[in-house]
Amino acid sequence: MNQFIMLASIAGDLAQTGKDTLEKFGVDWPHFLAQCVSFIIVALALNRFAVKPVLQVLQERKERIADGLANAERIKAELAKTEAARQDVLAQANAQANRLIEEARAAAARVQETETQKAIAAAEQIVTKAREAAAQDHARILAELRREVGRLVVDTTAKVTGKVLTAEDQQRLAEETSRQLAA
Repeated sequence: MNQFIMLASIAGDLAQTGKDTLEKFGVDWPHFLAQCVSFIIVALALNRFAVKPVLQVLQERKERIADGLANAERIKAELAKTEAARQDVLAQANAQANRLIEEARAAAARVQETETQKAIAAAEQIVTKAREAAAQDHARILAELRREVGRLVVDTTAKVTGKVLTAEDQQRLAEETSRQLAA
């Protein structure tokens, strides 16, 4: 119990010391209470009209920044997908171009082969025609030669024998000469 009395006396001393200190500093309770009420009113007004709107604007800005970052990530992902799709399209285009080039080369080889065959056929026709023409010229020249040799034989025979040969003799000598030349 003794302790309670001691605590009470300490509390009384503290209260007196606090009261003396407040009087030394010139604390006026009515003004202090009015200032506290004014402070609370200003604090509430600032809280309602300044702090909450500023916090709301900051929250909205924070949400917009988060949305912007999310959009940036989404755009980055879409860009990566688009780049992959572009690479796929380029690879397909390159493959198709290579296939078309190979087809063109094969077609060119076929056309070249066809044209070569046509040229060979045309050359063979030209050679065949030239051989035919040469054979015809040879036959014509040979026939002319036979006629000429026959005529020369008839003329020579007529000059050697000294008589005039009849048409029948000339014919017979020409035929014999032709047979001998053909053999």
